[in-house]
Amino acid sequence: MVRELDEHREGGTVRPLRELRGHCLAFCRALTNHHTNEDVTAFPVLAQRFPELAPVLTELSADHLLVSDILTRMTALLADVTAENLAAVRGEIAGLSAILESHFQWEERRIAAALDELPTADHTGTALFGTHADGI
Repeated sequence: MVRELDEHREGGTVRPLRELRGHCLAFCRALTNHHTNEDVTAFPVLAQRFPELAPVLTELSADHLLVSDILTRMTALLADVTAENLAAVRGEIAGLSAILESHFQWEERRIAAALDELPTADHTGTALFGTHADGI
């Protein structure tokens, strides 16, 4: 997306800006839904079954708030991408990318084993994260 924003700034783009905006906003909604499902469903299940994970889950939820703040700013900026706010859009994308990379790596290291121990019949991806096996 950053490359496409740069191309837009230079006068050309692979995709129309409206399509880029729509793509980014759809990603923001999906990420928000994923984090909401973790906070409301998956993390309470994990905390009940693995109380020692409570501090980790609290920190992961705090990351979700940071991501939410970035997504809110990005949504506002994407309402009207101009040459003047393009640097701010790029900065928010870079910040989001950095925090998500760190967040997902840490989450994988800290809770993947616990998720693997949950009985799948009772704790499906749909039930815990609002996802389907096919990623939809």
